[in-house]
Amino acid sequence: MSDFVKVAKAADIPDPGKLTLEVEDAVVVLFHVGGRFYCIDDVCTPDGGPLGEGCLDDHTVACPRHGAKFDIRTGRPLTMPATEPTLAHEVKVDGNDVYVRINEA
Repeated sequence: MSDFVKVAKAADIPDPGKLTLEVEDAVVVLFHVGGRFYCIDDVCTPDGGPLGEGCLDDHTVACPRHGAKFDIRTGRPLTMPATEPTLAHEVKVDGNDVYVRINEA
């Protein structure tokens, strides 16, 4: 497992809001919702669509290609055609700094 990597300042991401980033070798989306931060892979599991370009609604992001929805807290698919989760990563906040640790599949 990797170490935590500083990826953003908390104040730089609106609530609600999202930011697509590259952390180590992974492209991920960092979400800020309800005062908390969440991070998942920027990959819709049915076809590799960019979740970071999708619509955020509360704790749900919709793929911009076909509308499959995922829970940003866990990566769990919520609607078809998604049946497999996208990978969720650990997030911690220290002061105004946001850190992500990339989980391996």
